[in-house]
Amino acid sequence: MKERMSIIEVAAGVLQDAAGRVLLARRPEGVHQGGLWEFPGGKVEPGESVRQALERELEEELGIGIKACRPLIRVGHRYADRNVVLDTWLVSAWRGEPRGREGQPLQWAAPREIDPASMPAADLPILKALSLPSRYVITPPQVENPSTFLGQLEDTLDLGAKLVQLRVFGLEMPRWWKLVREADRACRESGATLLLNASLQEALALGVQGLHLNRQRLMRMDSLEEARGLLVGASCHDDRELQKAQALGVDFAVLSPVLPTASHPEARPLGWEGFTSLAQDANLPVYALGGMQPGMAEQAWHHGAQGIAGISGLWKST
Repeated sequence: MKERMSIIEVAAGVLQDAAGRVLLARRPEGVHQGGLWEFPGGKVEPGESVRQALERELEEELGIGIKACRPLIRVGHRYADRNVVLDTWLVSAWRGEPRGREGQPLQWAAPREIDPASMPAADLPILKALSLPSRYVITPPQVENPSTFLGQLEDTLDLGAKLVQLRVFGLEMPRWWKLVREADRACRESGATLLLNASLQEALALGVQGLHLNRQRLMRMDSLEEARGLLVGASCHDDRELQKAQALGVDFAVLSPVLPTASHPEARPLGWEGFTSLAQDANLPVYALGGMQPGMAEQAWHHGAQGIAGISGLWKST
């Protein structure tokens, strides 16, 4: 009988400076994943919390003390010879100047410029989490006046929205196509990304930057090969759908409903504990949806979320 490999729990710290660059350290040659660049950190010792392990490791490796940090993403990965779980924290302020106290080379790099092939496979979902904002705005589903709708979108973008799902139903096809193109233009001009809640074929035909799969399209989808170059999100409600999203290789998921909502009073909410239980094993960024308000981002982070998603409170309607 093959012996079951134990799980190695690792606390990893993503130091991010004011310019958005993150600190990487190179692993020594001759060790597991030697020669690759990684986020600093190390094993959680018996009796330590993850936060305690992170503080100890960053002091030992870099000579710094943590002033401000928050959870980023939890990633599990199975290598040929070991299982690891990376409990990753985003460190935004620290005491001291990072230096390689163990002789390891260091470098600062913008996340979008990092070659994924230069890092261990377990670190790749961390790069994805770093590329996504903490809020995912979903548009109202009905449009009575396209001009008013687009004005509200521009107001929402002016408030800092960087990720928007266009989820509109009931418009005649010519009006819908025109609305999609104008919304995509507005997002591009503000540096935001628009994901279209529609079929892959429609997203490709309209030339948008992203695609959002509802649960039905997610479960029917066999491959995202044709969606290469698009940012792809997916709506999930349980472990089965999250596993499908991970296997398909979507960039992120939205998990709902976390809290009771007026729009779906019949839906049984997951609660924060239920959300955490599902999200922590997903191995991809997961937004919390359902009953979210703008001030809940920090609460969501501490329950394993990338951030919050929703219409109410995030869409500028007046």
